[in-house]
Amino acid sequence: MTTKNRYKLLIIAAVLFTSMTSCDSILDVTPKGTYTTATYWRNQSDAVNGITGIYNVLLEEDFTGHAEFTFDDPSDDQYRAGDHSEDVAIENLTYDAANAQVRFGWKWKYEMINRANSALIYIPKITSIDEDIKNRCLGEARFLRAFAYWRLMLVYGEAPVVSEDDVLTGNYNKPKVGIDSLRSMIQTDLLAAADLLPDSYEGADRGRVSKGSAWGLLCKLYMYWEKLDQAIIYGEKVINSGKYNLAPTYVANFTPETSNNDEMLFAVQTSDTWGYSDFTTYYTPREWNGWNFHQPLKQLVDEFEQNDARKAVSIMSPGDKINIGSSIATYNANMSETGYHFRKFSYWKPNGGLNYSLKTPLLRTADIMLLVAEAKIRTAGAGAGDTEINKVRKRAGLGDVSGAGMPAVIHERRMELSGENERHQDLMRWDKAGLLDITTYYNKPKYGRDGNILVQARNFIRPKHYYFPLPQTEIDKSNGVLKQNENY
Repeated sequence: MTTKNRYKLLIIAAVLFTSMTSCDSILDVTPKGTYTTATYWRNQSDAVNGITGIYNVLLEEDFTGHAEFTFDDPSDDQYRAGDHSEDVAIENLTYDAANAQVRFGWKWKYEMINRANSALIYIPKITSIDEDIKNRCLGEARFLRAFAYWRLMLVYGEAPVVSEDDVLTGNYNKPKVGIDSLRSMIQTDLLAAADLLPDSYEGADRGRVSKGSAWGLLCKLYMYWEKLDQAIIYGEKVINSGKYNLAPTYVANFTPETSNNDEMLFAVQTSDTWGYSDFTTYYTPREWNGWNFHQPLKQLVDEFEQNDARKAVSIMSPGDKINIGSSIATYNANMSETGYHFRKFSYWKPNGGLNYSLKTPLLRTADIMLLVAEAKIRTAGAGAGDTEINKVRKRAGLGDVSGAGMPAVIHERRMELSGENERHQDLMRWDKAGLLDITTYYNKPKYGRDGNILVQARNFIRPKHYYFPLPQTEIDKSNGVLKQNENY
């Protein structure tokens, strides 16, 4: 089967077979029949369902269902745990281009890109569609394509770009482009998405991406691009809009009934009845229906300030009483190698069993507030970001800071976003900017609950470990078109 035909079949399958007849979430799609990609896109219903097929990629275990979060395992906050041998090399910084984890997510990022390309090609040709719905669908496709390229940029630095014209001509074997070219394409898509998307949604459409989603990801893009003034502009669009406020409590972001709140700019729309994602299973103790991966280290737990409400929400600590649905259970240090589990990603149904309606957070307003605070401090000096930092701290039940500099931002991001796949990228971003020395975080062991060494001291090598290698399988299939990243 050719690459072109394989992509056609995948997008048709996404639209037609991930389907339910109810309308409980944006993931629900009603089956329509059998079509080719070119003949599917006929009316408004097809457009909306086709966009839903792009969101469905996020449910994949080898994408944001789990695999993308293993790229935070090198950080000083968590231990990989689990039984996946490929994760050992990721955490130890000894991976190479043949590592399975390096390969897993590549396919699904490009699957998301190709589904988005198909929508961008065919939706403009639909005549029986409300103009607002058409614009919304095109904005969603632009955002989701940008997100896939964003993850490619963060993980690999350089990667091929597949455009709408490439789809129409079957030109899939592309060389990679440089990181600034990727950034420019992401920027273009997000700016277009922000113009096309609505401010917010109601009812079953909650969870779709909005203007705030596009502005928020633009803020993050500009921070990684070191365009701090632009990061402030787009971050403040989120903060000052009045539409993407912090949830009233931290725990509201990690409770199934309330996790689709105004703060949640972008999340994986999982559902307990269907739309299953493995994410919750990976983080939950094995004794309570989980698989025991990604355990927080004591050094992360110890950094929470006294009375920080985020600690009890984020961390399972020895002696904690946990409602596992069928009973109230006591967490025991022996349930993990580190003595702790992340609590924020586990939730149980009243009659027992994990509740998969808990959304997987990918972008929150609190993240954007702290990025704006950082950009202001780095451009205007200590204290310039106090307002944003203190909004986040107030919700956590903590007192205000005054004259905060980078150490305060680094601390606050670590506490607010623990386990949310930000720490490793933050440390590398700060190291590149000369704001800290990443080797002081990584070139030392990780310790377990009894003081035993779980991971020996690593050797973080600049610039090699700023990015992962391209999958060797993709290079081999390209017949010399795709070149490996330097240092691998």
